[in-house]
Amino acid sequence: MANTLLSIQVIPKTPNNEDSIPYVDKAIEVIQKSGVKHQVNPLETTMEGELGELLEVVRQMQEALIEAGSPSVISQIKIAHNPNGISMDKLTEKYRP
Repeated sequence: MANTLLSIQVIPKTPNNEDSIPYVDKAIEVIQKSGVKHQVNPLETTMEGELGELLEVVRQMQEALIEAGSPSVISQIKIAHNPNGISMDKLTEKYRP
């Protein structure tokens, strides 16, 4: 079982005040390619896995946005870590029909 949930919201600065959504899409592509369990939400994406693995995905996201032309990126991150295990499904099951 995974030991970490990590939610991230990327806020890329864009050249010439362009729309930031294509940059956010690139960040989500990095998550998708990583293979980690994730859920895209309107304001952030939550990933589930091992702490080191998820932090590596965050690093790759930052680099991908810079490579895509963003001069700088702010990321807001929330981490829930439990060595005994944690999951998105377990935390949200009582809210599903």
